[in-house]
Amino acid sequence: MKYFQRLTVRCCLPALLMAVVGTGLFAPIQARAQLQVHDVRIGVDSERTRFVVELSRSTEPKIFGLPDPYRVVIDLPEANFALPADKSEAGGGVIDRMRYGQFQPGTSRLVLDLSGPAKVARNFILPPDGDKPWRLVVDLVATDRDDFITAMRPTAAPRRPAEVPLGLGAGSDDVDVIVLDPGHGGIDPGASGVSGVLEKTMALDYAKEIKRQLEKIGKYTVILTRDRDVFLPLRERVRIARAANADLFLSLHLNANGGSKVRGFSAYTLSEQASDQEAADLAEAENKSDIIGGVDLQRYSTDVASILIDFAQSKTNEQSVAFARDNLVKEVAELSRLSPRPWRAAGFAVLKAPDVPSVLLELGYVTNPAEEELLLHRDYRRQLSSTIVRAIERYFELAREARRT
Repeated sequence: MKYFQRLTVRCCLPALLMAVVGTGLFAPIQARAQLQVHDVRIGVDSERTRFVVELSRSTEPKIFGLPDPYRVVIDLPEANFALPADKSEAGGGVIDRMRYGQFQPGTSRLVLDLSGPAKVARNFILPPDGDKPWRLVVDLVATDRDDFITAMRPTAAPRRPAEVPLGLGAGSDDVDVIVLDPGHGGIDPGASGVSGVLEKTMALDYAKEIKRQLEKIGKYTVILTRDRDVFLPLRERVRIARAANADLFLSLHLNANGGSKVRGFSAYTLSEQASDQEAADLAEAENKSDIIGGVDLQRYSTDVASILIDFAQSKTNEQSVAFARDNLVKEVAELSRLSPRPWRAAGFAVLKAPDVPSVLLELGYVTNPAEEELLLHRDYRRQLSSTIVRAIERYFELAREARRT
């Protein structure tokens, strides 16, 4: 049984260099400390919308635009965002709202959702002045679509995340490979609970607990698509599962609804046509994750179409349904309240691996105060994770029996 481990090499300064730093003769080394984002401000006048980012040091941002919907993307070196929670709702002028977070290892991203096409008239860095820190200033002016596309075209496509588990070995009759996919992450927070907790955080907590319990059994290789707060495109999550030759792919999410009384666990498998309007709406919302991160999904349209055809012609979706409907839902029913239709089908992009049984789990509604409180409780997280693990165990027991016959 082989496990893929990512190794991070950290270089240490030699003792002599450390001594020089200690004398103050090599002060510029301090500029390499992690960038801090302290605050953001939006100012509006008759000519422009000014977006100001307060920073701990000078930096060289990469700024570009993306249409449909119109967005301005500001890429910074990996940064720590120390912003008030309400800043994500900040807007004014041509800016509707802002998103921020880690996009990929080494890169943090600010995304400005625009009310219409607008271009960067100028951007510059202001040095500290009195009690004011370093400031990145971006001036936006309204324009038309053609000018936006010409002026704001990216100079290079966003890079694929660097830290992904490549080269993983396949499972065997005795060791099955399970890929757990904590939904959202980084620049894409997902749903927000009534207490302010974010879906991306809760999904990762549950994924780590399920992984812990599965590895304790000793019969599985368990892989997380992400093990920290980093953005990962939907198609990259699918690629990880296929590269791992996964025997099962589970994408973990928390649900949200405008009504605070709606609650319950549900599981989704792939369908070209959603099983009901709520499932269709949820799939559409989840599939927008790549748009938030600045990934152009249009380039995948042909690939997705062919995958859907292959999926329909294989036994993969039958296996996904068997796990979701016949194993998972029955196990969870012993512990938790189920949604009125606990097994549904929808067109989730993250479920479109043609050769990996894939299920998306909505663990509960963070917009329901009682259910959110329950989901946040450590004991309940362990119990719900345990029921999911039992469902996985049962699924693979049946699969092994089928292989023997």
